[in-house]
Amino acid sequence: MILITGGAGFIGSNLVAALCDRGEHELVIVDRLRDGEKWRNIAKRELADVVRPEDLPFFLERNRGRVEAIFHMGAISATTERDADKIVANNLRLTLDLWEWCARNGARMIYASSAATYGDGALGFDDDGSISALAKLRPLNAYGWSKLAVDRRAARLVAEGAPSPPQWAGLKFFNVYGPNEGHKGDMKSVVAKTYPRAAAGEPAVLFRSHNPDYEDGGQLRDFVWVGDCVEMMLWLYDHPEVSGLFNCGSGKARSFVDLTRAVFTALGREPLIEFVDTPVEIRDKYQYFTEAKMDRIRAAGFSAPSTTLEDGIAEYVQSYLHTDDPYR
Repeated sequence: MILITGGAGFIGSNLVAALCDRGEHELVIVDRLRDGEKWRNIAKRELADVVRPEDLPFFLERNRGRVEAIFHMGAISATTERDADKIVANNLRLTLDLWEWCARNGARMIYASSAATYGDGALGFDDDGSISALAKLRPLNAYGWSKLAVDRRAARLVAEGAPSPPQWAGLKFFNVYGPNEGHKGDMKSVVAKTYPRAAAGEPAVLFRSHNPDYEDGGQLRDFVWVGDCVEMMLWLYDHPEVSGLFNCGSGKARSFVDLTRAVFTALGREPLIEFVDTPVEIRDKYQYFTEAKMDRIRAAGFSAPSTTLEDGIAEYVQSYLHTDDPYR
């Protein structure tokens, strides 16, 4: 049995789809579907069960010895969330509880960390998982802090030889885009936000640069196709001897203008872009550059090539967003 928390969410549902395609059918999703369209993210999949987060402790006790691995993708993922107690309960406490359960019961654990742990990027984007390196990072928001707190605790437990899952991996996801993110509202990728305007013949809206080193729309991000993230998770699942903290990005920073042009090109349209000022409330904390260093996961043996921005966006737009059925 494989358990996927956040399995009806964006990255989680793409992972569920890939596991199903590989013939895995003992898949249990832990998530809240609520009253929107999120259920459609998993509607095509054969599942063993869907468990509410509040029922997870009972489910785990009842299935002790049956759970082989937990992919822990569930979290409060909004970088704008201000309720730190809510973030602690969902992102920190739950993750540590699952770590302890996996350690006691011999289950493997692959969890979602985040590139938000790097803060403003002043120290670079090296996925050094040592206690000393992690202690230097300064996230800019409570979400990033909660992810870093888990990474630091994992590093401490492993360094001290404390009980740990037989395999563990934390993945620092960068700017992921792809199908099944429609429920994320304002936290959707820029690709998903740009598409409806481009499809309607309207200009895309990008932030103006307030840094003299970057042109308007020239701000750089590591945009990564969700399929590449899933590929890395499946590789880790297939290589239980590999543990550690790893970046999950493309390894290549690209500009928002590049992204926008790729969306219009996928639709066969000429790019239209207008610029607006970056909101004052986020201007001082705005990142102008992110780029994942991928050396460690490559050194561990992961060799799948990264999807180019243009190819990933073309796949997303033409196979999902610009169809009658945008769900994977």
